[in-house]
Amino acid sequence: MSDSPSRKIRITEVGPRDGLQNEAKILSATDKIKLVDLLSACGVGEIEVSSFVSPRWIPQLDDADEVFAGITRNKNVIYSALVPNEQGMERALAAKAEKISVFTAASETFSQKNTNASIQETLSRFKPVIKLAKQSNLPVRAYISCVVACPYEGPIAPSTVRALASKLLDLGADEIDLGETIGVAVPTDIQALYEGLADLLEPYETTLHLHDTRGTALACALAALQLGVANFDTSCGGIGGCPYAPNSAGNLATEDLVYMCSNMGYQINIDMNALFAASRHVAAALDRSLPGRVFNANGA
Repeated sequence: MSDSPSRKIRITEVGPRDGLQNEAKILSATDKIKLVDLLSACGVGEIEVSSFVSPRWIPQLDDADEVFAGITRNKNVIYSALVPNEQGMERALAAKAEKISVFTAASETFSQKNTNASIQETLSRFKPVIKLAKQSNLPVRAYISCVVACPYEGPIAPSTVRALASKLLDLGADEIDLGETIGVAVPTDIQALYEGLADLLEPYETTLHLHDTRGTALACALAALQLGVANFDTSCGGIGGCPYAPNSAGNLATEDLVYMCSNMGYQINIDMNALFAASRHVAAALDRSLPGRVFNANGA
């Protein structure tokens, strides 16, 4: 295992945003607020509450303003929001989001389908968003989707991801989030990805966002841990998916990563019973079973 600054693992819970954006059933703002409040008691470092994107694109999240207004904030949790453009940024500021996420892709085709813009056009859109964030002393996370493969273009070269990450850092991004959007990666892909970033970012300086479409997300997380990655996006119960990635399944389940890390001796400091309560709430609200393995074994 490579050395890293700490064996403490930080989780960003993306269930309320990435988890719900692909669900056929649209939850009420009341259910979303309760979900965020339950997650706030779990010990996660950050919760991505919603997205200030047009309801034409993501109707499941058109109540972002109401949800932000209704949550009870925990001083130990950062409440972040995904922002597509300057108009969304103004809404995020009004809602008192504590961190801003912007998103692009390492694939031109996916960028066009996901954002209706080329990669370069997404970077141009970020400039006023990042400027406003800096003026408001808000940190900026930059998502890169399709860091291993694209559903339309196939495999993505690590050098392509590196070049894009470099541009995002130059624009002022504080955090690079590497999205394995379609769940095709195996551990050797994660190793190749980080080898490609070696002269730009250390593994512990990134966040890894895994999807479990083919059941390999936890294996990829283990490979990342062994490389020194300490920051992960996960989703309670394993809910999630991407509207623009056909057949993509949910995110890596928070419970599954917590179980593995805690039993391997990592400091992860998550209250599993509180996490189970959040997943039970969302399962009831969605009226369906959830894919998370530890949740189904111990918490459902």
